[in-house]
Amino acid sequence: MPASWSSTSPNRVIHGDNLEIVAQLPDASFTAVYLDPPFNTGRSQRRQSTTSVRSASGSIKGFKGQLYERIRGDLMSYDDSFEDYWKFLEPRLAEAWRLLADDGTLYLHLDYREAHYAKVLLDALFGRECFLNEIIWAYDYGAKSKSKWPAKHDTILVYVRNPQRYHFDSSAVDREPYMAPGLVTPEKVALGKLPTDVWWHTIVSPTGREKTGYPTQKPEGILRRIIQASTREGDWVLDFFAGSGTTGAAAAALGRRFVLVDESLEAVAVIRARLDKAGVDFR
Repeated sequence: MPASWSSTSPNRVIHGDNLEIVAQLPDASFTAVYLDPPFNTGRSQRRQSTTSVRSASGSIKGFKGQLYERIRGDLMSYDDSFEDYWKFLEPRLAEAWRLLADDGTLYLHLDYREAHYAKVLLDALFGRECFLNEIIWAYDYGAKSKSKWPAKHDTILVYVRNPQRYHFDSSAVDREPYMAPGLVTPEKVALGKLPTDVWWHTIVSPTGREKTGYPTQKPEGILRRIIQASTREGDWVLDFFAGSGTTGAAAAALGRRFVLVDESLEAVAVIRARLDKAGVDFR
């Protein structure tokens, strides 16, 4: 964390422009970064230029050179709305990458309209060798289209800072029931199975305990699984599209420390009320 913060510094909830705020944080500060940015709005956003990205082998100029520039140019010429969106998202992803510890993991939560673009660009931007998983979060709630297959999933792209050193502890993750318990032993049924890269998890119930009223709130179960697998107790977690504060709530419950950032005063008010209610120490 910043030099003025000690290892016992409290969790932080910060209101402001996330790009300006995270630019002030020191390199390699976080074991996990979770980002749930607004999906493609089609609006141009203010952009901060970034000239280099660090890698395990040193500093590589220009986002790995011509390969990245060509891919980015091809995709932007293909889809104008994506160009606007990527101008907004790209510098924030570069900052997230800078802030990851050597054993850290980036989780980027998108929907089907942007995930395929982002995967190609992230491979070029950070290196295909740093790609770990594509997680599909599947749910079954809301309207059902009768003119196409209803879209009932989000995509979470997972990239590690160093493919040789990243932290991943599958034994720490809550297990889930077998879908066909009759095919395994009673002992395995009792233990449950490790999750795969397809996560069946309901959305936040409109009448449930977790509900804050924030429109894009994600369920704690999703963030709990991410934080269990990719951090240890006492590690720092960053979310600078913090929304309803689910990352902070899940991190605190698991004994992790967190920094949450959001430019919306409404979001920050929701976060503070949620964490206060849970008795979480923060400032």
